Amino acid sequence: MVTNIENEEPELNVEIGPNWFASVMGTGIIANAAAGLPIVDQHLNQVGFVIWVIASLMLIIMLLIKTVQTIIRPQIIKRQFNDPVMAQFFGAPPMALLTISGGTLLFGQHLFTQETLMVIAWSLWITGTIIGLITAVIIPYRLFTHHEVRADAAFGGWLMPVVPPMVSAAVGAMFIPLLQDTLLQQTLLYACYAMFGVSLMGAMIIITLIWGRLAHSGSSGGARVPTLWIVLGPLGQSITAAGALGTVALTVVEQPIAGSLNSLAILYGIPVWGFAVYWSILAGFLTLRALRRKMPFALTWWAFTFPVGTCVTGTTQLALHTRLPVFEWAAIILFTLLILAWIIAAWGTIKGLKAGHIIKNPISPPIVVAKKGSK
Repeated sequence: MVTNIENEEPELNVEIGPNWFASVMGTGIIANAAAGLPIVDQHLNQVGFVIWVIASLMLIIMLLIKTVQTIIRPQIIKRQFNDPVMAQFFGAPPMALLTISGGTLLFGQHLFTQETLMVIAWSLWITGTIIGLITAVIIPYRLFTHHEVRADAAFGGWLMPVVPPMVSAAVGAMFIPLLQDTLLQQTLLYACYAMFGVSLMGAMIIITLIWGRLAHSGSSGGARVPTLWIVLGPLGQSITAAGALGTVALTVVEQPIAGSLNSLAILYGIPVWGFAVYWSILAGFLTLRALRRKMPFALTWWAFTFPVGTCVTGTTQLALHTRLPVFEWAAIILFTLLILAWIIAAWGTIKGLKAGHIIKNPISPPIVVAKKGSK
């Protein structure tokens, strides 16, 4: 994040924060999006498999590094947990687990037996869901009761703790048909809808706060700007969840409930998709404005990847439910932009690792000031 501390440079420490798991999310979502992409999905199966393997290895490496770091230097994770900015990104690890869980169901048969595949996929989903729900409670609670924040502090990162349950709902839809008992299927279906609501309501409140901050105080113009794209995360993932759960509902619950839930995929999905496109335009203009002001590269640039990826999967669901070519081609265009965003974020990360600056985090919480300007 951009700091505005007069007359002194912030003290830096070499460490890995939870925000690094955003790179796993941003990589894994490419594989998941490729698996169901309209028109061209059959040509991307092998590509999706390779990307899923890469993302899985990235997850393993991140977990090992973070575990060792926590054991050897526990003060780091304590400080990150108490940092009002970094703490928000503790929502990234569970979403990384959930993303890889979905990819395991889609591509795991190439490496594992069906039994092993299911054990891995279920373990990742259950672990990611539990941690995600805990994060969705603890991080906002700490924000409400502990962290001291400015009036202009609302940013896209505040969405990170509340989005994991939505990812659980979207990926959970893939597990429902695999259950043998109808009662368990219905229970998981409604549990996924409940998690859908947890994220949706929380995200709408936070998006309103972000809009209010932009209206009253403007944009920081720095490395916080890419987090505006995180708004697309709950939007795209909710469209994905509504579509996937609606399809599953047709075989799990009786009419007319099944038909109503399936109709929600369109009745909810298309209006939210429209807002997602609208927000993309606004965020695009603000990002270009920040780039003109020499916005530095930071790990926040990974915010261009996973949220756009959820819009790909959401648009794919709309294509399946409406059977309209406009959504099919929109999904392909968004997937192309996702690949471009990933290349930019990955290249910047590699350069940052070589230079060493992106693994240096400030010891004290940074002060980020939002302001308006004519340029």
